[in-house]
Amino acid sequence: MEIARNSNNIWRVIDLIKWGEQYFQENGFTVPRKEIELLLQDILGCSRVDLYLRFEEPIPNTQLVKLRNWVQRRKKREPIQYITGKAGFYNLMLTVTPDVLIPRPESERLIEVILETIDKKADISILDVGTGSGCIALALGYELPNTKVTGIDKSAKAIEIAQINAVDLKIENVSFSQIDLFAFNIEYKYDILVSNPPYIPQQDIESLMPDVKNFEPISALTDSNDGLNFYRKFSEISSNLINKDGWLFLEVGLGEHPKTAMKLFSNNKFKNVELIKDYNNADRVLKAQIA
Repeated sequence: MEIARNSNNIWRVIDLIKWGEQYFQENGFTVPRKEIELLLQDILGCSRVDLYLRFEEPIPNTQLVKLRNWVQRRKKREPIQYITGKAGFYNLMLTVTPDVLIPRPESERLIEVILETIDKKADISILDVGTGSGCIALALGYELPNTKVTGIDKSAKAIEIAQINAVDLKIENVSFSQIDLFAFNIEYKYDILVSNPPYIPQQDIESLMPDVKNFEPISALTDSNDGLNFYRKFSEISSNLINKDGWLFLEVGLGEHPKTAMKLFSNNKFKNVELIKDYNNADRVLKAQIA
């Protein structure tokens, strides 16, 4: 790799895009131009459109050194969000580290379903279980200023990141606490429980992309079992955690996972149990109301 080794060599934006596209293509990336574009966008603090408006602009050596380091990390399949330390979610820009799961666009469907279901002006309380970066709790707090949102996670490092995000985004109706749902009895009742729990079966972890299995926290991906531990727990304790006629919204996995999870809520504790699809026509959200 030649960039940043010789400060006398002038590299323009367009030169780096062309070089990066070829480099990532040679290293087996499926969308090589996008890889270099995303890295450059963050280093230059600009949009993709601005990147091409600035294509003749020379890049200072300090930024070339940074880009060189980032490209080497990405070559090893480290996720771009961990490299830049940022991830977008539901119009929010969040700080992320390898201590938290990277927010997925698919999880935005959870937010949409909640907003479609409830009275947006109501003064309600929401519990977000396994909050990670705080993305779901913060998106709901931002969209629903009348609500009080609590995010919990068993990871102290995740709670630290979530609190940083709350401060940075100036969202004051969201709070975070380090709580393990399986080891702590929550006495307070909420109007809504939402969660994107670890739902990948342990046996499927090895088949994941290296970007995911080698870098993201395993405890946020799998329950080290069949991917249903959290759903069993929710089906057992939801009536103690959620007010009567309150709602439960859970992200679900692939294949048979959604229907298997749904069966856990087919008892007299729940009503209006439903699977809702995402924009790829896949079951994405399990929705249930406390009877």
